[in-house]
Amino acid sequence: MAHYAKVLNGTVVQLIVSEKDFIDSGALGDSSHWVEYKRDGSIRGNPARKNQTYDSKKDVFYDNQPFASWTLNETTWKWEAPIDKPTDGKHYRWVEQVYQDDNTKGWDAVE
Repeated sequence: MAHYAKVLNGTVVQLIVSEKDFIDSGALGDSSHWVEYKRDGSIRGNPARKNQTYDSKKDVFYDNQPFASWTLNETTWKWEAPIDKPTDGKHYRWVEQVYQDDNTKGWDAVE
């Protein structure tokens, strides 16, 4: 048994566990819409999740962009903030505009 994601127009719409022969039989529709993935992310960048993006040209699953300023690291297939998160042990959340004098994007400490 293997894990498969049904992908329509580059978006994961369904996840199942199945035998490859069943996928190939056409019982679930066009078998070309089903893409195998591993739960540990060892193939195709990341494990598939519903509503996630699948890039067929790069053969990888990745999350949707969380914020407009974040960029996709095409080595790890994870989104990265333009500013590193502080490592001082406090809890932070990303805010696209921190309402300070300069209105810059950044990490905001959570009390």
